Parts: sequence; C-alpha cells; structure tokens
Amino acid sequence: SQRQLRVAEEVRHILVKIFQRGELRDPQLADVSITISEVRVSSDLRRATAFVAPLGGGETEGLLEAMRRATPFLRRRLGQELTLKFVPAISFYADISFDYAEHIDEVLKSSASR
Repeated sequence: SQRQLRVAEEVRHILVKIFQRGELRDPQLADVSITISEVRVSSDLRRATAFVAPLGGGETEGLLEAMRRATPFLRRRLGQELTLKFVPAISFYADISFDYAEHIDEVLKSSASR
C-alpha cells in the first residue's frame, strides 16, 4: 500500500542518517560505508526488512552480524524519529541485487563479443 511505501522510505532515510552521523559504536561498523538499498515494511507496519551491502563491495556476513547486534539501538532511534504507534522490528539481509546486476552485465558482454 501507499502507506507501507511511505513508512519504508522514511525508515530507510532514518537508518541512512544514523550511519552517516556515525552514531554506532560497533568497531565492525565504524569504518564501513553501508548502502541501504531498500526497506520493506509488512502490511501491519510491525516488521521492517532492510537490504544492506557494503559500499564498493566486500564481505557482508560480518556486516550483517554487526547490524544484528546494533538492532536494539537502531530500533530505539527509529522510535525517537518516527511518528508511528508501533516501532517496526528490523531485520537485516544482504542485498544481492548489485551482484545479480553485475552477473547480468557480464553475460551480456560475453554474448556481445561472440
């Protein structure tokens, strides 16, 4: 719905601001630039799924583990900024769309060179 899209985009903007300001104290997240490509919110607005990737590529499993450790802090900060009755529970997943796009690009280049 339109409301889900609006809330998802607002959550994404808030998360991006938190990472830009460097509010997280986790050493694994300190020197990493993170891309939050998309946030999806459930129809009841109680769950949010954020798709993240390290900017410029890199190892995502350690990044996801650090993000999961930071989830309580991030949820608290979301509660301070959002004007919703309930603050959505956040789950973080690796964004594979960049890898998939790169794979498609390689396939197209290899078929063009034939």
